[in-house]
Amino acid sequence: MASRIQIPLDVLTSRLNISDRFAGFRNTSLSSRFSNLRPVGEFCDFKRLSKPENFSEMQSRVNYNLGHFSSNYAACFFILSIYALVTSPLLLFDIVLLFAGLWLLGKMNGEDLVIGTFRATSSQCYTALLITVAILGLIAPTFSTLLWLLGASGVVIIGHAAFMDKPIDEAFSGEAV
Repeated sequence: MASRIQIPLDVLTSRLNISDRFAGFRNTSLSSRFSNLRPVGEFCDFKRLSKPENFSEMQSRVNYNLGHFSSNYAACFFILSIYALVTSPLLLFDIVLLFAGLWLLGKMNGEDLVIGTFRATSSQCYTALLITVAILGLIAPTFSTLLWLLGASGVVIIGHAAFMDKPIDEAFSGEAV
């Protein structure tokens, strides 16, 4: 009988404090989220790019940079999301159709839709919208776009956080004198 390898995910994720990072993200508004956006010159400071010497240094850099550049990383994710939608017009149409349909159905205030002799209740209209959006969502590259977005943002964000060195004053603040 072959033995299975057990990977303790809580040990891996607890070292990166992932749950604590997202707890603060949920409690902030959108305007305050982007209020501490770092300047592009600081975010793209190529003089501070270097390969970490070991995993411990990389982990330290990622922990620091995820907190320091969190708004910039959110902006990167937003820009990549816009790019993914623009390059997938059917998915963009599906999302626009969903929101426009919900807005129009909300304007009906629960009244029936009457077009000539045709009559449909609001629940029939919501069901038709849901079925239409679901079928278009299956035809559109929804899952591949989501996977691309997660992969691309992960590479950009974790790559930047791992290779961007801490500022000189931060690098020595953790050491005992």
